[in-house]
Amino acid sequence: MILDDYRSPWLTEELDDLRDLSRTFLAKEATPNQERWAEQHSVDREFWNQAGAAGLLGLSLPTEYGGGGGTFAHEAVLMEEQAYAFDSAWNNAVHSVIVAHYLSVYGTDEQKQRWLPKVISGESVLAIAMTEPSTGSDLQAVRTRAVRDGDDYVINGSKTFISNATNCDLLVIVARTSDEPGAKGLSLIVAEVTDLPGFERGRVLKKMGLPGQDTRELSFVDMRVPVANLLGGVEGQGFVQLMQQLPQERLSIAVTAVASAEAAVREAIAYAKSREAFGKDLLEFQNTRFVLAECVADTLAARTMLDHLIGLHVEGKLDAAGASLAKFWTTDIQNKVIDRCLQIFGGYGYMSEYPISRMYADARVQKIYGGTNEIMKELIARSL
Repeated sequence: MILDDYRSPWLTEELDDLRDLSRTFLAKEATPNQERWAEQHSVDREFWNQAGAAGLLGLSLPTEYGGGGGTFAHEAVLMEEQAYAFDSAWNNAVHSVIVAHYLSVYGTDEQKQRWLPKVISGESVLAIAMTEPSTGSDLQAVRTRAVRDGDDYVINGSKTFISNATNCDLLVIVARTSDEPGAKGLSLIVAEVTDLPGFERGRVLKKMGLPGQDTRELSFVDMRVPVANLLGGVEGQGFVQLMQQLPQERLSIAVTAVASAEAAVREAIAYAKSREAFGKDLLEFQNTRFVLAECVADTLAARTMLDHLIGLHVEGKLDAAGASLAKFWTTDIQNKVIDRCLQIFGGYGYMSEYPISRMYADARVQKIYGGTNEIMKELIARSL
């Protein structure tokens, strides 16, 4: 099949070895636990330590802190293998690909020395608290406040839809540190939340999909965090820091989108070859053949777009418009392809024991988080 024959131009032998390691690790440590993780709405805390011991955390972080010293391409390989393994529970993308880079890029030397080694070993799990109940995608409307009191910030506010909220040890909080309007008053503050007074993990959120993924509400009531934990040491830089890192976040969503579409197509082809109706395989029916041909075309087109943008990002040339393009187009394709593949399964496609059913439910949020696809189109339009 053309999808199997195609090789991304950014792949190398080193990345092939990483793929083998990732596939083996996930098959042994993640796949057997998927059902239990879905029931408990979180991966096991020790799983993070196992991933760290396997060298799979912080693949693109500097070696001086224990990281892999790789690029986004290394992270992409691991994210792809997660999708191929139907693992949507372990949110390493938030930990390694998104939040760790806030620390690595903007942290002071002291902050990086203090936090990154534990992030890479799995001793500290990362989360970022952006979204609030009343703000959604409008980060400039954040209401959580951090008021300086001596050597501490006193933080009050609430956040929602926070990934890794159950297991996180380090939490990057988007908070307002001044009365400057809009984006100007925002800062990023890192809270070491284990046994921290005033920090509360709220209810576990019940979602349409991603049942094994750790998502909760968080609240801060007179929570004191040292001023030394202000990321980068300068107030008012939070919005700029967020905007600079969002392209990598959006590209990571696109990686999962394309890999999930590829996995769905392979599942549907295998099912169509094995399932009989009216005395012949489903793949012998013209409609099935045409649907799968269209899904292969859509998926390959999304793959080639993604590969081009991964190449740009590895070279440091990916801009906000390009990342927005990747995010909205590939997630639209993901949802379209998985929906059509599920139809081939008939009633079995609606049964949760089939991966295609879980993939269908998991896919829908891809068009929402990381900035809705409507906002992505607006960002692209501004660059025209």
